[in-house]
Amino acid sequence: MVHTLDRLGWRAHGVDNNMRREFFGPDGDTSGTLERLLAVTRRFEHHALDIRDRAGLARLVRETRPDLVVHCAAQPSHDLAARRPFDDFDTNAVGTLNLLEAVRENCPESPFVFLSTNKVYGDAPNELELVELETRWDYADPELREGIDESCRVDATLHSLFGASKAAADLLVQEYGRYFGMPTVCFRGGCLTGSSHASAELHGFLAYLARCVREGRTYRIYGYKGKQVRDNVHASDVCAAAMAFAESPRAGAVYNIGGGRANSTSILEAIARFEELIGSRLDVEYVDEPRRGDHICYISDLGRLRSDYPGWKVTVSLDEIFDDLARTPG
Repeated sequence: MVHTLDRLGWRAHGVDNNMRREFFGPDGDTSGTLERLLAVTRRFEHHALDIRDRAGLARLVRETRPDLVVHCAAQPSHDLAARRPFDDFDTNAVGTLNLLEAVRENCPESPFVFLSTNKVYGDAPNELELVELETRWDYADPELREGIDESCRVDATLHSLFGASKAAADLLVQEYGRYFGMPTVCFRGGCLTGSSHASAELHGFLAYLARCVREGRTYRIYGYKGKQVRDNVHASDVCAAAMAFAESPRAGAVYNIGGGRANSTSILEAIARFEELIGSRLDVEYVDEPRRGDHICYISDLGRLRSDYPGWKVTVSLDEIFDDLARTPG
């Protein structure tokens, strides 16, 4: 997002305290990304601020009065949320409230873009009838070929504590749009990816898988025969959606965002592709028990987003994503 804004001539203020390293260890360290941004951008200013710091966040928003807010901060792991529930909720839900209130008090007319998640739907997608194919699960109902749309329910289903904290944040962002009339949007993401992803076992599907093949690490598959499916969208396409919303904002908007069926892949299919591209075999350990709150087959239906913003489309193909990640060192 910083690269996108800088290229467009915006002055960007980035808020991050590298909590990802504290959550995930050295694999999650974002300091390298920060160093690269500082080296190549012209109008970027970094603020080592914790989103849980309500007073600090309010002060920064008051001083900068941003014309656009893109909120990507999160604790993004199912498993870690169960071990650290307060850190998870304080980061995902309370941190979102801190930022929303700071914006409402200082620049309520500024578009507010929130990176939500498809995990707000909990296990509801797993109730759909599936068919088992050679390398993946797929929807049995041909009417679901384009995937899950925004009408999927969010209640009466297992979410994981991570899914619950993100659902709370998602509802807050919607409510500030509907109740206060602020221009807010929730982008409920599938798998967001790209070569800058600080991937770790607990978060970062494709980037972490590529790292395991490249570095000779053992990759653990959790249940579903490795045929679970995700649609993948490159970070640049997510940034393009954020900018499309910024140019024509709405109050309390909600969109599923991902790569759609064309950019969908199973774990087995992704392993085979990376082994081919990198030229190395992956050491795999299979764990029978799936992760709680994990989707078996999830493809984002992009119909609503494309209808409201016809100028937006997925521009980075799955093959390009694979090539990008296969070439990424470290």
